[in-house]
Amino acid sequence: MSRRRRYDPNIKKNSTFALNITSMTDMFTILLVFLLQTYSTSDVQIIPETGLRLPSSASQSNPVEAIKISLSGEALKIDQTKIADVKNEDFLPQDLEEKDSNFIKPLFEELDKLAKNSSDKAHVKEGRILLQADKELPYATLRKVMYTASMAGFPQLKLVTLVGE
Repeated sequence: MSRRRRYDPNIKKNSTFALNITSMTDMFTILLVFLLQTYSTSDVQIIPETGLRLPSSASQSNPVEAIKISLSGEALKIDQTKIADVKNEDFLPQDLEEKDSNFIKPLFEELDKLAKNSSDKAHVKEGRILLQADKELPYATLRKVMYTASMAGFPQLKLVTLVGE
């Protein structure tokens, strides 16, 4: 008969192992901070146009649902659809009314079409517009957009700004 020695691992039967949760706690803390920073309570998501430099403001009011218009140094757009060209910080002469140089014909036609086709939506019925405008554009160019929007039945115009910069 052979005498075999029984293998006896060197483990204490009543011992427990220690779990190091410091790194896991750090990871959850970082995730929590990230989620809190990216969580938005606003119903409306506004993504600025590329190349558009918005002005800054200290206002903390949340945007409301409205028709989104963007005005850059190159184009006037409604919801990513180009309406009119902008050159040298002003609209082209063929887009302006001959007798009234503040009236932008393509913008009026598009807003009038939206008012007729989407009259069941509350923001269209109340005439609300969110205007993203480049901060380098002169006020005269912005005034033309505001004037035309009010003539088309959209008197509630809000400017989109960056907070805290």
